[in-house]
Amino acid sequence: MWLVYALLSAIFASLVAIFIKLGVKNIDSNLAMALRTSVVVVMAWLIVWFGGAKNFSGAFTRSNIIFLIISGLATGLSWLFYLKAMQLAEVSKVAPIDKLSLVFTLILAFFILGEPAGPKVIIGATLIVAGTLVMIL
Repeated sequence: MWLVYALLSAIFASLVAIFIKLGVKNIDSNLAMALRTSVVVVMAWLIVWFGGAKNFSGAFTRSNIIFLIISGLATGLSWLFYLKAMQLAEVSKVAPIDKLSLVFTLILAFFILGEPAGPKVIIGATLIVAGTLVMIL
């Protein structure tokens, strides 16, 4: 089932790129990010509410809160730069560079989380970097 969710995530992420490109025409990219984030916030709380998670007492540890706040800050910065890049360049150039986040994630997971980086991971990451270079040059 995880594969279905991952594929749906990829499909919706591709739609995000297209809709952002259409949405940032002739407006400030920071304003676009604020509107987009507002929609995401409302959607997230609706999902929590209708998903049945209404009792928040004891739901979070201090560690959960700290890392989720930092993650939220990283998300905001990622969106800020992504929208600005989309405003200034073609989707075919911005999207592949944005997907280099996978390579950065693998590197950080190795050093911070101690996750293995076997030959398949190294070869795959190298191919992603090579593919990105082919698309943007």
